[in-house]
Amino acid sequence: MNRRFWKRLTGLAWLQAQYLRWRVFTPQALLQVAENIRAGEAGHAADVVLAVESTTPRQVRHPRQRALEVFGRLRVWDTPGNTGVLLYLSLDRGGLEIIADRGVPARDQDWLAVCQQLQQRLRAGDALPGVLEALDAMHAILREACPRAPGALDAALDAGDNALPDAPVLL
Repeated sequence: MNRRFWKRLTGLAWLQAQYLRWRVFTPQALLQVAENIRAGEAGHAADVVLAVESTTPRQVRHPRQRALEVFGRLRVWDTPGNTGVLLYLSLDRGGLEIIADRGVPARDQDWLAVCQQLQQRLRAGDALPGVLEALDAMHAILREACPRAPGALDAALDAGDNALPDAPVLL
């Protein structure tokens, strides 16, 4: 049996996840993440959502399954150009996933590299800097995959074209 199994069985994973959420995702950190998302979205036509879940439901076997469910429940798929992207963190299971809608022509290898980099930062205890770095990497990918049309930024800002909230969602 592995360490993660025993942590889940004893409830230690739940306790560690609650502590991590409390310690890392403070109100100031949430504002910092929201500002990063807002600033990054100015450079591309996609909408980014960060969802952080401290306790994953028991019936969920894999973080990807839950990420797909959260993608639907938060309506990340419901953006004008089908360009929603979800970064999902499962704190109690140590899982993370990036789910991109069908309008985002980015390669899976790019998303995998971002996930691996963030996973290393989380293991090292650098959760907030790791999340901000991952968001920056996602924005760089999205600038290439979903560039804004010239002059579209001013029109989008005037129209309030932000289909999804920039503030992280704590589940």
